[in-house]
Amino acid sequence: MCEVKKRLPLHCPACEAPLKVGRLFCEQCDTEVCGDFELPLLARLSEKEQRFILDFVKSSGSLKDMAKNMGVSYPTVRNILDDLIEKLIQIGL
Repeated sequence: MCEVKKRLPLHCPACEAPLKVGRLFCEQCDTEVCGDFELPLLARLSEKEQRFILDFVKSSGSLKDMAKNMGVSYPTVRNILDDLIEKLIQIGL
């Protein structure tokens, strides 16, 4: 049977505000750290955006290769990247 992976929610289900991390724990020794922590910048991106970044790195930054692998045009990949850069700037790059 296939195990379903739980995904980290990024926004409050009630008001859509960005969520913060409040508790971290170690399964090995049961140490807990509680507080008010920001999610890392890349963790604030959607799963699709994170996959795009991983594919970008795997292709050594070649938008031409990415376009070929994604089955879209170079300008389409360039636009996706530009949108992602703008989002990163907006959320705190």
